[in-house]
Amino acid sequence: MALYLLFESASGYGLFHAYGIDEIGQSVEAVRSSVLDLERFGKAVKLTAFNPFSSAVDALNQCNAISEGIMTDELRSFLELNLPKPKEGKKAKYSLGVVEPKVGSHIAEVTGIPCQSNEFVQELLRGVRLHFDRFIKELKESDLEKAQLGLGHSYSRAKVKFNVNRVDNMVIQAIFLLDTLDKDINSFSMRVREWFSWHFPELVKIVNDNYLYAKLAKFIVNKSDLAEKDIPALADIVGDEDKAKEIVEAAKASMGQDLSPVDLINVQQFAQRVMNLSEYRKNLYEYLVTKMNDIAPNLTSLIGEVVGARLISHAGSLSNLAKCPASTLQILGAEKALFRTRAEWLVTLQTNARLRHALIVTQRQVHLSLAKNCVSKLRRDWTSMTRIMRGLMHLPRKARKRSPKLRLMAMQWNWISLPMLMTVKPSLELRRRRRKRSIS
Repeated sequence: MALYLLFESASGYGLFHAYGIDEIGQSVEAVRSSVLDLERFGKAVKLTAFNPFSSAVDALNQCNAISEGIMTDELRSFLELNLPKPKEGKKAKYSLGVVEPKVGSHIAEVTGIPCQSNEFVQELLRGVRLHFDRFIKELKESDLEKAQLGLGHSYSRAKVKFNVNRVDNMVIQAIFLLDTLDKDINSFSMRVREWFSWHFPELVKIVNDNYLYAKLAKFIVNKSDLAEKDIPALADIVGDEDKAKEIVEAAKASMGQDLSPVDLINVQQFAQRVMNLSEYRKNLYEYLVTKMNDIAPNLTSLIGEVVGARLISHAGSLSNLAKCPASTLQILGAEKALFRTRAEWLVTLQTNARLRHALIVTQRQVHLSLAKNCVSKLRRDWTSMTRIMRGLMHLPRKARKRSPKLRLMAMQWNWISLPMLMTVKPSLELRRRRRKRSIS
C-alpha cells in the first residue's frame, strides 16, 4: 500500500510520497538513521504537491484549525486534488500519514481517506521537516524562518489575547485579591488600634468595627481637642448619638499619653490608608458580584458569589469546574484535610474551611445534595454560555462588525475548543450517525 505524508509548515501544506521506503528500511530505527542523510532520505521521499498560504491571516487560521484537530476546506480541496482517486465502490490503495491523530480522524471521517499516525510516520515527517527547504527550490531557508517566526508570534499573541477563559481569570484574580485584602486590612487595622491606643486607649472598648475605628482616629487626631461641639460629627460617623457622647466623655478622662504633632500626623495618614483599602475592598466585592452574575448566575444564586468564585479559582476555570463530578466538587478545597483526616467523613467536611459555606460543614446527606446541585447549576451556566456564543456566530458578519462587543465575543468564540462543544451538545450529523448505529 502506498504511503503519502501530509506536512503542515508555516508557509503552506506539503504532500509527499514515500515511494522508496524499501531502500532505507521499514523499521523506525532505519528511518531514524537515514533522516540526517539528505541523499539517502531523498531517494525514499519526494514532493508531490505544495499549496502555499495566501496571507499571514490565512496561515494563522489554518494553524488554529490544525491545533484543534479540524480539517479546513482548503486542506480538503488540496488533498482531493492531489491524492489518487479510488474507483467507485472500492477502497483506496494508499494511506495518508499525519502528525496529529485528531486531524487524521477528521480527514478519514469526512473524506474517507485512510489515515495513520504512528511512530514510523512521525519519523518520516521529522525528516521532511528537517529538509523541507531542500524539497522546494523556490523557498529559501530565510523565508521559511521568517514565516515560522511570524506565525509563532501571531499564534501566541492570539491565544493570549483571545483566551476563552479570561473572564474566569478575572474572577480568579479578584477572589485572590479579596482574600489578600481581608488579611492586610485586618493586620493594618490592628496596627492602627495599637498605635492610637497609646494616645486614646478607651476608644478600643467603645468602637469594635475596624473601619469606624480608623475613621474616628483620622477625625479625632488629638483627644484633648474633643468637645461638645464635635458630638454631631461623631454621631454621623458612628451612627449613634449616645456613643458619640460616650467618646467625648472618655476623651476628657482618658489615661493615654500625649503624642507629638508629627506622631499624630503619621497616625492620621495611616488611618487614611486603611480607610482607602477598606473602600477599595467594597468596590472589589461589587465587581466580583457583577462578574459572577455574568458568568455563573445559577451557581451564584445557590452558594453565593464568594464561594462560587473560590470554587472556580480552585478548579482553574468555569469549564474545568463544570467537568468535575459531584464527588470531586465535594472535597474541592479540602484535599489536604481529606488525606490528613482519615477518621469520619464529617470530621473531614468540618475542616473544609476554604469554601466557608454553612451547608458544607453539616451532615453528609446535605453536603451530597448541595454538591449535586452545584454541578447541575455549573453545567447549566456553561451550556448557556456556549449557546449564546453559538447563536452569535450565526449572525451575519455585517451585524457583528457594527457592534464592537459582538465582534469581541465572536473572536472569543473562535477559540473555544470543538471537543468541549461536542460534550455539551452533539451536532446534528453526529446524532444521525448514532441513530444509524443503534438501528443497525
